[in-house]
Amino acid sequence: MAHWPDLASRSRELYERGLKVLPGGITRTLPWQEPFPVYASYGEGAYVVDVDGTRRLDLLNNFASLIHGHAHPGVVQAVRHQVGNGTAFTLPTEQEVALAETLCGRAESFEQVRFCNSGSEAVMSAIKAARAITGRSKIVKAEGVYHGAYDYAEVSLDSSPSNWGEDPNSIGYSKGVPKGVTDDVVVIPFNDVEASERIIRANAADIAAVLLDAAPSYLGFIQVSPRFTDMIERVTREIGALFILDEVISFRSHTGGAQTLLGIHPDLTTLGKIIGGGFPVGAVAGRRELMQIYDHRQGKPGLPWSGTFTANPVTMTAGKVTLDLLDDSAIDRMAQLTSRLVGALNQAFARSGFPGQVTGFGSSFMVFGHQRQVTDYRSGYSSPEETKRVVALQRALTLAGFHIARTGKAFLSTPMTEADIESFISAVSRIVDARLEPVGAGVVS
Repeated sequence: MAHWPDLASRSRELYERGLKVLPGGITRTLPWQEPFPVYASYGEGAYVVDVDGTRRLDLLNNFASLIHGHAHPGVVQAVRHQVGNGTAFTLPTEQEVALAETLCGRAESFEQVRFCNSGSEAVMSAIKAARAITGRSKIVKAEGVYHGAYDYAEVSLDSSPSNWGEDPNSIGYSKGVPKGVTDDVVVIPFNDVEASERIIRANAADIAAVLLDAAPSYLGFIQVSPRFTDMIERVTREIGALFILDEVISFRSHTGGAQTLLGIHPDLTTLGKIIGGGFPVGAVAGRRELMQIYDHRQGKPGLPWSGTFTANPVTMTAGKVTLDLLDDSAIDRMAQLTSRLVGALNQAFARSGFPGQVTGFGSSFMVFGHQRQVTDYRSGYSSPEETKRVVALQRALTLAGFHIARTGKAFLSTPMTEADIESFISAVSRIVDARLEPVGAGVVS
């Protein structure tokens, strides 16, 4: 039987079919790898089985959205029951109230919740809410930090030394971004307290909100410093802007999110991924007086926000079961496994001479193809050669039975065992030990 990446594999057959009806053959760019992606058949716990029957430890978990891995029995049972009773209604349901109550019990700043269908939508909604509340147009975001697909939130996501400037420039991410978009985004250097405060204050009268991730995935989940969040809290209050904390990924770090773990006090928080239990979801949570911008009871709200599948009972059901199963001990256990993994991989790299490093936060980690200390986007920025090292390692891991992202990002899930983690550490060690010379084009060809 053929297996990826054999040309006779079932994955190759599906890719060829996809090329005829999908741009580039696939819908999401994340799973792409040469010469064609691995196609999934089914998942079970911490593992995913591809269409050719190969079983791999899944350290992607649909990019951090499956905190309990694949097909958790409790989630499956609840969802099956709900699907039998209907998947979506125009009418509100008890399930949306129940998930909102669960979320509001998790973090001090969560007094009310507005649901949507993705983390990108949540960020869009929060930015629009901040503009509606303040009457201002500009937002502030950190250079190189991912906040979803909204064009304002994408600014300076992948700026490079050729265009990023001394103070960060506002650089559109995709082609055709209007100048009006980049003009309304102020970019700051992550964790640089003095420079960021100076840049924010220079635009103070026009700023609606500062958008921040406490452990940005594109920066290797490097943790925000207390001095930096203290400055953001203080300055936003002084200039009358809102502080939006993006916890779409970082909410998995604590039952009350990174804000509870790190003592951060945002005005609004964006959520997604794990709160939907494996189904499309997003949410904005915040203080009651700010969330009133969505309230329709006095006529047209300051921010009308709805959606055909928003708060559908399948997502709401799966999300509540997922969060109810996610207690402190489960989160602590994943964090301990991640800490063990990060330390062991860095030791393996040092022993083999592989010019890379691993950083992490909570149950998330990232492999870099360099050894510079990462404190912000520019220190973490990888050259093409450094990027190739990580891509080559990722490919070798795919062949060895493990899924991580081509960017080096990965996420643990609760079904993972110590044996799973040790097998991953052993596989990485074997791969980097196999080639002791500098790895430019890749660990494997």
